[in-house]
Amino acid sequence: MIKLSGNLQLTMEASRKTKPHPVIPSKEPVYLEGPKSRGYELLFAFRVFKQFIKGFRALHFLGPCITVFGSARFKEDHPYYQQAREFGKRIAEAGLTTMTGGGPGIMEAANRGAFENGGKSVGCNIVLPFEQKENPYVHKSVTFEHFFVRKVLLVKYSYAFVILPGGFGTMDELFETLTLVQTKTISKFPVVLFGVAYFTPLMQAIEDMARHGTISPEDMSLVLLTDNMDDAMSHITTYISSNYKIKPRKRLWWLLEKR
Repeated sequence: MIKLSGNLQLTMEASRKTKPHPVIPSKEPVYLEGPKSRGYELLFAFRVFKQFIKGFRALHFLGPCITVFGSARFKEDHPYYQQAREFGKRIAEAGLTTMTGGGPGIMEAANRGAFENGGKSVGCNIVLPFEQKENPYVHKSVTFEHFFVRKVLLVKYSYAFVILPGGFGTMDELFETLTLVQTKTISKFPVVLFGVAYFTPLMQAIEDMARHGTISPEDMSLVLLTDNMDDAMSHITTYISSNYKIKPRKRLWWLLEKR
């Protein structure tokens, strides 16, 4: 039997008493964790590819679309909701398809205006933990997991954008589109900012960019800031009639494309 000195025994007992508790793994999501396994990355690539194919199949025969963006938070009694609803109606009257993000607020209003006035109404929805749910005014809806897939398809099938007041998501769509125009990835793509009071500070910031030389003045040549719906629709239809060509697409039975 080994005897311990009094001091050593006290030290060891104190050590046992102060021994740290086992660390319980956090249930919080982990960000910036870097690359995952190669197998995981390969499956992720297949999931993204599957979403693109689903979007292509769902939207291929829509015809020319006008995409309307804006906040999901505006209710039916808000003036912006009423304006978006009127845009949907005007787009339907022009023989074009109204496309939105498929959710509530401005998106619902634009889809509703088209739906109630005999026009085609389409929603490209996104899986979100809040705010986003499919509105009931779409003839066709497709839901995506990733914003970048959704954004590609919203631009791919659109002949113009109408941007009503909105938040980060709306600004994201606006500036991504302006970047594509600036870099000549897409051309002759009219963008309407509808809501002079709301968008004037933003336009002033963009004009400052031009003054500093970070963008060229011509980069904004296709952007119209207005409160006049007639001017907005004229701006869009003028560019469509002079710059776009509609190519009819045949449905292929061997691809199971329904009539």
